[in-house]
Amino acid sequence: MQKIYLASKSPRRQELLKLMGLEYTLYIKEIDESYPESLKVSEVAEYISKKKANAFPVSKEGIILTADTIVVVDNEILGKPIDFDDAFAMIKRLSGRKHEVITGVTIVSKEKQISFSDVTEVYFREISDAEITYYIENYKPFDKAGAYGIQEWIGVAAITKIKGSYTNVVGLPTEKLYRELKQFGFSL
Repeated sequence: MQKIYLASKSPRRQELLKLMGLEYTLYIKEIDESYPESLKVSEVAEYISKKKANAFPVSKEGIILTADTIVVVDNEILGKPIDFDDAFAMIKRLSGRKHEVITGVTIVSKEKQISFSDVTEVYFREISDAEITYYIENYKPFDKAGAYGIQEWIGVAAITKIKGSYTNVVGLPTEKLYRELKQFGFSL
């Protein structure tokens, strides 16, 4: 079986691969996550995942796996917050509304490269300022797109429904990934 090189610092992606029963080696490198302003919002996550994948050398016996997750509201991308105030503003903007979470994934071997995206709709109830403050102070969501993690308090207490893949919102659409990995010869 080929070896998987996960090029991601995300502990959530690492945990999801473990839950899938896959062994991997981490590849960590700082990658510029900028993208052309002319790109459609729906294409940004996949574009960045490809950019990340192309920053690593591919060995004969392995594949590189990269991903990028974005949160989109009103056709605007909410990135990772830079501080408390930024996180507060993002969550306040998501409060009582629907938004989309898009994860782009790229898999590269010596022979081929495939990329795909998954979209999940997420619905928040109205969240009070005190609840937003509680969440930020206790969960410090500064490494998460849109300033929240669905697997944390906010997901349990404030998300009323999702349409699509739960694991996509966590950071990796595992069902689609599993199907695509089979194209690379992976199986249990």
